[in-house]
Amino acid sequence: LQVPRTPSQPAGGSESRRFANKHSKKALKASLTLGILLGMFFVAWLPFFVANVTQAVCGCVPAGFFDVLTWLGYCNSTMNPIIYPLFMRDFKRAMGKYLPCCRRSGEPRPSAISLSMRNSNSGPRAATSLKNVL
Repeated sequence: LQVPRTPSQPAGGSESRRFANKHSKKALKASLTLGILLGMFFVAWLPFFVANVTQAVCGCVPAGFFDVLTWLGYCNSTMNPIIYPLFMRDFKRAMGKYLPCCRRSGEPRPSAISLSMRNSNSGPRAATSLKNVL
């Protein structure tokens, strides 16, 4: 059975649905990554800030407990370089480009000369005046 197309449906309906589905998946993944990062930040640092305010008001927080909460926050900072590569493809590519341990076997290794030319002010450069840009 074929269902006749109604005039309100665009001719490229499946293409626009595929485009919207692709972008909704990206938005969902970005939301998930942001939720994980913010959730870990709050779990790690909120107890520290609550204890900090409590210490300022009543002075009843033991020093050892305060140190543990401080190190919990520091652990969150060490988790960020682990979380970003797990969820962000662009971050993985950038890390793989410059760190030998993260590089895939088929990717070329940047030479020291190209890196130094990129980071120095020497070498050929295109003129960047407003006249050349326009």
